[in-house]
Amino acid sequence: MKSKMQHHVQPRENVLHRNEQVSEEIQKFLRAVDSYPDRVAKEPGLSFRRHLSSLFATPPNAKPRRH
Repeated sequence: MKSKMQHHVQPRENVLHRNEQVSEEIQKFLRAVDSYPDRVAKEPGLSFRRHLSSLFATPPNAKPRRH
């Protein structure tokens, strides 16, 4: 039985769009790392995971919430 591997080439626009999405995710993560100490000082029970998810729930052009 022969197995055929099909190679799908993504259009350049898709690759660039995906790179932009990954870059945005990295930037959000770095913002979360930077802003977590201030926020956890105000909300001592807040986990980093919850803080991070709140940033990912924020629309891209909105400023991160400060409590």
